[in-house]
Amino acid sequence: MASNALANRRSVMNLFSSPSCPYCHRTRIVLAEKDITFESIDVDLDKPPEDLSELNPYNTVPTLVDRDLVLYDSRVITEYLDERFPHPPLMPVDPVSRAKTRLALHRVETDWYPLMHDILTRGEKTAAKARKMLRESLTASAEVFEVMPFFLSQEFSLVDATIAPILWRLPILGIELPAEAKPVLDYAERIFSRDAFQLSLTEKEREMRL
Repeated sequence: MASNALANRRSVMNLFSSPSCPYCHRTRIVLAEKDITFESIDVDLDKPPEDLSELNPYNTVPTLVDRDLVLYDSRVITEYLDERFPHPPLMPVDPVSRAKTRLALHRVETDWYPLMHDILTRGEKTAAKARKMLRESLTASAEVFEVMPFFLSQEFSLVDATIAPILWRLPILGIELPAEAKPVLDYAERIFSRDAFQLSLTEKEREMRL
């Protein structure tokens, strides 16, 4: 993904990743935004490779291997990548703005990701309830999406990289947003049109929108 000049300056990382996992997608978006060279190792979560279990006691993806450093949990990985490769920055510089960004990340991870998980993995009754809650929550947030080009920011941030996998998966989640959620859809199109976002997509993720 990186130019030759950048690749020469950066060691090649290994990312254990699942082609359809939203947490892995989030990580791949950040790698693409940073133009970081990495090797992707596709993992079958039903039969994880021995290498992964030796590296990560939880046997989860994404797992990032950077030389002698092994990281798991997409939040930890993405913040590490932003600090190790500071350009372009995906977190604000000042402490107050960084704290607000982390709070926004926490809310997305706590409020929206579990609902997406329930829709994709639970029985129809639980999934239907989660689908309704996620649709209503996204719609209620429309004004927030309208304030700035990105989520409460003039620049693309880790929050956008975290929201984007959810919005990309709306068709397979069975969610069609109403007209009053147009700012959310406009925001999604701005994110999806970014070169880095397109580079982040796996074949399975592209098929979600066919």
